[in-house]
Amino acid sequence: MDNFKFHGVDTVKMAKKYGTPLYLVSEDEIRSRCEEIKSSFLNKYENTMAVYASKAFLTVDMAKIINSEGLGMDSVSGGEIFTALKSGFPMENLIFHGNNKLEEEIELAIENNIGRIVIDDVNEVKIIDEIAANNKTIQKVLVRVSPGIESDTHKYIQTAQVDSKFGVPLKDEVIDELMENLKGSKNLEFLGFHFHIGSQLLKNDTHLKAIDIIFKLMDDVKTKYGYEMKELNVGGGFGIKYTDEEPEPLSYFIDPMMKAIEENAKKYGMERPKIIIEPGRWMIGEAGMTVYKIGTVKEIPGVRTYVSVDGGMTDNIRPSLYQAKYDALVLNKYKEDKTELVTIAGKCCESGDILIWDLEVPKVERGDYLGVFSTGAYNYSMFSNYNKITRPALVMIKDGKDKVSIRRQTYKELLKGQI
Repeated sequence: MDNFKFHGVDTVKMAKKYGTPLYLVSEDEIRSRCEEIKSSFLNKYENTMAVYASKAFLTVDMAKIINSEGLGMDSVSGGEIFTALKSGFPMENLIFHGNNKLEEEIELAIENNIGRIVIDDVNEVKIIDEIAANNKTIQKVLVRVSPGIESDTHKYIQTAQVDSKFGVPLKDEVIDELMENLKGSKNLEFLGFHFHIGSQLLKNDTHLKAIDIIFKLMDDVKTKYGYEMKELNVGGGFGIKYTDEEPEPLSYFIDPMMKAIEENAKKYGMERPKIIIEPGRWMIGEAGMTVYKIGTVKEIPGVRTYVSVDGGMTDNIRPSLYQAKYDALVLNKYKEDKTELVTIAGKCCESGDILIWDLEVPKVERGDYLGVFSTGAYNYSMFSNYNKITRPALVMIKDGKDKVSIRRQTYKELLKGQI
């Protein structure tokens, strides 16, 4: 039987070998994206840095891959910092974000000489300054600002509008207080600003608008407080293909941004700062797929046919969380004509546990295998044990060979920590 192959491996054989649900991740695809970052950004433009937004997908293996490619990485929690540490990731190449950094997380970061901490609120300045003083170190910091731009994406993954939990709003009184706090700090080195527009963006216009806004801010801060901006972090958010999207290459975002940055630097008479990008989903999303085994096929005459799989919202919460859409194939029948319209349902005890509405498939039956594409980003990382469902195994694919990266969770491990 001719089964669908994913980066050189037979997906059905993988399912039978490792069980389902099963995350498959292509190391080859990840490294290919890293090469595109180098050719389109790092090697093309001087004084640049690329960091992987690890919240999209972070394992010890992934951290090692990113390090081996010479890229940096960002983190948003103590757990992500600890994962980077355990992988041997160089801490000077790690950036720490977060809208509510805990004191113990800041301490973990500073004690291990993290490269950058991104301040997200005026009051964070004093907290980070005190912890840096206690560790007798000078901590390099950026400040995340909210440019007041709404991007064309789901409201749950917009991050740069005025009404946002992320970043410092561009209000004169807030910026003035922030700068006074930075001026008064003795253990912080303020390098520049950071912004992040949103996620799964397919157009570059909002990045370009934000650059104009941020350079005006940089000029104001230089004039009023004497700070020369050494770095500008423009975030990530570059979109990928899930269903019918036609995403642009990375250069579509990078080249116009770099042109706008150079023009603004010249306009305001300042030296162009070091430019940092933070792609996450773009690097890992299409590198992953999830394999399920089909169970119950329930036909409601004249209404709908539900095809249930052995996973669902526990291994992919995004459709339930913000109506994310995915494409899929029946892996052992992928060459057969698609004659039926079905809805792919998860096994959780929730009516909202639907992975895909109205998917065209061949005639399916219990025991078939379904593969859902572009599940590399925010699937494993957002996994939950709801209904006491165990975590799937994760297998890395490289040069057509498979290797377990994370073994399947057992029932015994599910109860670990309970007293």
